[in-house]
Order: sequence, then structure tokens, then C-alpha cells
Amino acid sequence: MGKETRPRRDFEGLEARRMRAALLFARGKTQADVARTVGVSRESASRWYRQWREGGAAALRGAGRAGRKPRLTTKQLRTVEVLLRRGPRAHGFATELWTLPRIAAVIEKITGVRYHPAHVWRLLRKLGWSLQRPAKRARERNEEGIRRWKAEVWPRLKKTPDEGEPGSSSRTKAASRSFRRSAAPGLPADRPRS
Repeated sequence: MGKETRPRRDFEGLEARRMRAALLFARGKTQADVARTVGVSRESASRWYRQWREGGAAALRGAGRAGRKPRLTTKQLRTVEVLLRRGPRAHGFATELWTLPRIAAVIEKITGVRYHPAHVWRLLRKLGWSLQRPAKRARERNEEGIRRWKAEVWPRLKKTPDEGEPGSSSRTKAASRSFRRSAAPGLPADRPRS
């Protein structure tokens, strides 16, 4: 299950609603009328009215982005991407495998901004990177030997039921390979009668 993503705010639509409210205020509508007409709470209409009265319609223009500003600029993010594409060995790591802690260390070294490794993944997705897991195969792997073993040896070792005979896993059924015939009812054949 992935993390649920909330839909992004429609900043243009929100600004259009505030501009409509400014027009209604200019026409002399009450805050309650504006709240009903535009479809907002009375508190929002009251706040907008105060802003409109102090600065006109321009005061109700878009306030900019919502939430915390990113810690890396777009330019810094592109620089990080270019440097990451050079590979881990270019940054002093022993193997050609990027891990989140390694990337976090490189970002801190380049930009001075420290990220928790778990957050680095969000930055990578923003850059269009995806999870890549290396195939783990032994260097000594002999593909021809494996193919030959599967074709020749495995069929001989593989246990299969005898063809023509019905099979059963029960020790009490006559069709079972482990069933022993008894000399008399209730006694096994290899057990002497007393």
C-alpha cells in the first residue's frame, strides 16, 4: 500500500474566489452575503473584508505557495542530480551502489543542507529517479553448467510416482507404497501371531 497523496490546492481557483468576493464587497454586499455567494465560512469572508478594506482587491491576490519553502533551490537540486549521475565512486564510495545515506551525505557535502536519508527518497522521486535493485549473481556463476544440470541431472534426481500405479499417501490404503500386507486381518505380515 502506498502513501495516500492529497490533491494539490487549486491556487488559481482560490484566488478567483477571493477576487469575486472583492467585487461583491465593492458592490456593497455584506460579509454574510459574500460568504454564502462564494461558498466560504463567515470567518474567511470577514478576514477577506478586512484585507480588501485595507489594501483593495490587490490585497486579496495570491499569497504565494502554501507550506514550507523547499530547503534546496531548483538550481541546487539540478546540480545535485548532475553530480549524482557521475556515480558513487566519483564521490569516494567503494562500490557503484547508491544508498539513501550515501546520497544524503553527498547532498550535505555539496549544498550544506542536511537531509534525513528517509527524506532523500522524496527528492529523488522529484528528480524522476526510481528504485533500482542490482541483480545478485555470483561472478563465478556458470550459466552453461546450470542449464545442463537442469536438463540432465535434475530429471534423474526428481522423485516421481511410478507410472501406471495409483499413488496414495495413506499407510492404511492398499494403493500406498508404504502399505504392508498382513497375514491376518489387523496384523502386519512381518509380525508373528501369538
